[in-house]
Amino acid sequence: MIGRIIKNISNDYTIESNEKNYLCKARGKFKQNKETPLVGDIVEFDENQKYILKIKARKNELIRPKIANIDVAVIVTSVKSPDFDTTLLDKNLTIISYNNITPIIYFTKLDLLDKSEKQNIQKYIDYYQKIGYNISTSVEDLTKKIANKTVVLTGQSGAGKSTLLNKIDKNLSLKTAEISQSLGRGKHTTRHTELFKIKNFYIADTPGFSKIDFINMSKIDIRDNMKEMFDNLCHCKYHDCLHINEDGCFIIELVKQNKILKSRYENYIKFISR
Repeated sequence: MIGRIIKNISNDYTIESNEKNYLCKARGKFKQNKETPLVGDIVEFDENQKYILKIKARKNELIRPKIANIDVAVIVTSVKSPDFDTTLLDKNLTIISYNNITPIIYFTKLDLLDKSEKQNIQKYIDYYQKIGYNISTSVEDLTKKIANKTVVLTGQSGAGKSTLLNKIDKNLSLKTAEISQSLGRGKHTTRHTELFKIKNFYIADTPGFSKIDFINMSKIDIRDNMKEMFDNLCHCKYHDCLHINEDGCFIIELVKQNKILKSRYENYIKFISR
């Protein structure tokens, strides 16, 4: 039979096929071949022996969290408690784009901001929209944008990923936790990756994304997956410009003119200098 892996705990894989779930194991040959079935994989399996037989070709995959065949990554981004983290947001955007996944930035906890704080956050929202990223601030808008897609939620612990899932479908009743006042960040509540079929889309609840890194990404890969660093490259004097201190760099001029967000450029330099 053919099905999709929707949950994995240890060597137990839950496979959905024809609106039924089957609990299967991965055969030893996968370990021998250094293959690992991932949540999101389309697989062939033996429904009687309860073994996965073959993993179909993937369109993409992520290392952390371990998940495959994703259309959209919703970056759940808290603006307060925990505080807005531009470094983590930009890292997520860059890595997600590199993996050929469409990012959507979903801002949470806007209601916790005072007037001055809202004005400051709005500057960031306007900038990310201007350079071409998809932004959402309401559940209604988000559900329209992810219709008929397979979606993963990413973002810092405590940003509201499980809370968002519960708002999308109250029947899920996923576990959430309060923010640790001493640490200033969310207590980790999600321990495994799982896909949920909701309405007309699949959506994944995953462990926190706070430890993601630029695995196998070169400096050029990082540059080419930060929108303004790539889209304006054609105006630079050199086609291989890394926008650091090159003569005739158009990006550096845009930064000086405040046309590129200072935090974006600082994060870019940090990323390629890691």
